[in-house]
Amino acid sequence: MKPENLFTEAPFNPDKEFLETLAEGTGFKLNRIVSHGHRTPEGQWYNEPKDEWVALLSGKATLLIEDKEIDMTPGSYLFIPAHVEHRVEWTDETCETVWLALYAEPSAQ
Repeated sequence: MKPENLFTEAPFNPDKEFLETLAEGTGFKLNRIVSHGHRTPEGQWYNEPKDEWVALLSGKATLLIEDKEIDMTPGSYLFIPAHVEHRVEWTDETCETVWLALYAEPSAQ
């Protein structure tokens, strides 16, 4: 067993964020996402069937959730319930923006 590093440089693709699954199990998935000036394409919204907890580890970003802009800086985290529309409006172009995104089955209400 060898430890990995969340800040390992990701391959750069100007058209797409880097996505890596770090762990997966019954009812959950943990992804590392690396953005470098990426944003959700115009007119597109995410509407996940699972709850999402997202944390920004480095860089800067702005999310749009139900018409409210939310600025994210290192250490910021946010819970987005299933089926709440959201998008990435902006990520820093001068450095890598590293996210952790945990997807889990929605809790019974």
